[in-house]
Amino acid sequence: MALKERITEDMKAAMRSRDAARLSAIRLLLAAIKQKEVDERRELGDADVVSAIEKMIKQRRDSISQYEAASRQDLADAEKFELSVLQAYMPQQMDASEIANEVDAAVLESGASGPADMGKVMALLKAKLAGRADMGAVSSAVKTRLSR
Repeated sequence: MALKERITEDMKAAMRSRDAARLSAIRLLLAAIKQKEVDERRELGDADVVSAIEKMIKQRRDSISQYEAASRQDLADAEKFELSVLQAYMPQQMDASEIANEVDAAVLESGASGPADMGKVMALLKAKLAGRADMGAVSSAVKTRLSR
């Protein structure tokens, strides 16, 4: 089943169970997907849907930090719930050792020799690891690997 279809089925299940908070979060996600389809004038594949989810997750994390800094725990909790709903649709995340192995392989493949070649390595890794790893963690792993 395609990811978009799974999200739609989950929305229907949330409607049946009258889970208003979950339904609201899923509707926000489907609206973002639909907006991206309209903007690009094409049906989105799973990779594009994952990209949209990643963007929404990043927005939620930013909102949570801002709400907590403003002592608005009620709003931060709502964002955390939406974040948990969104993360359920992401592929299994890689652990640090898997990321390190991918970084080593990309460094060898690109022939990178120092920090100046970080862009080449990140370009390779972004295509391979999109949706499966936090790119911030990947970036720091690449920086560490290239500064050795």
